[in-house]
Amino acid sequence: MRLATRVWGHGPRTAVLVHGIMTDSRTWNRVAPAIAQCGYRVLAVDLRGHGASAHAATYTPAELAADLIDTLPPAPDLAIAHSLGSAALLLAVPELRCARAIHCDPAWLDRPRDWDALRAVKRAGWAELRAAQPRWPDDDITTEQRALTTWDPASVDALRRLPGLPGAPAVPSLVMLADPSERIPPAEAATLRRGGWFLRTVRGAGHTIHRDDPAGFLRGLRGWLR
Repeated sequence: MRLATRVWGHGPRTAVLVHGIMTDSRTWNRVAPAIAQCGYRVLAVDLRGHGASAHAATYTPAELAADLIDTLPPAPDLAIAHSLGSAALLLAVPELRCARAIHCDPAWLDRPRDWDALRAVKRAGWAELRAAQPRWPDDDITTEQRALTTWDPASVDALRRLPGLPGAPAVPSLVMLADPSERIPPAEAATLRRGGWFLRTVRGAGHTIHRDDPAGFLRGLRGWLR
């Protein structure tokens, strides 16, 4: 499936951004311009069932990865993904052939879920979102509520087939973690380090690091925007 995209900047290098579940490419609004200023043309997708992209009959990380390969330019200089988007990027990297990859609090591991509660977020109102995300500016809450209007709750099914903890990275890769991370616990983080992954923790940030602490997120990219 070809995905809807959003672009910032006109730099000579290419960075691609992949959002997590329930949101869309606008989730990067606060950090994409800063990445573009480092000399990148920044291209962010709307995953299937999100934003301006089409809904689908099925949702798996493998299908999300195939969509990235169908949509994104080959061999981007940098790929950054969050949560479920990181599961898709992990599977897409060998064929996408990005030079470097950054996975932000990635959803790679299965964990207990209340599936009905996740789907019910579709109906969340502004006040509920504000209570759930106290650190976000009001306009981010409004943007997230708008994203929910186009989100297909059936995409929650993709979380049932997560790829698991990977072995050695296919390209130089950074895992940026929340503090604490529920997605990558300490033992698994240690396994990733031993396997050749670089890890950084953004102190005090929640799961959506780039929205909870945009400045901390951008500091976490130091050395990776070269």
